[in-house]
Amino acid sequence: MANNDNGAGILVAFIAGAAVGAAVALLFAPATGEDAREYLSQRAREGRDRAADAARQGREVLNRQRESVTDAFDRARQQFQTPGEEQDA
Repeated sequence: MANNDNGAGILVAFIAGAAVGAAVALLFAPATGEDAREYLSQRAREGRDRAADAARQGREVLNRQRESVTDAFDRARQQFQTPGEEQDA
């Protein structure tokens, strides 16, 4: 009879362990395919938006720098041409 009681205890422990294992598996299981696709598409949209913002900011900086260089060349041209025009006159 002692063997039956010990076997029953082992069986109960096995069933309890299986139940706990199943609960842990449900808690830590990866997301469903639909959830994973939604997550990935959301992250892709965020990445695309960030890239577009970075490109826009880059264009703005480039335009400002181009205007600054153009203004500097115009000022230098005016300073160079002004003394030459006075000497010809």
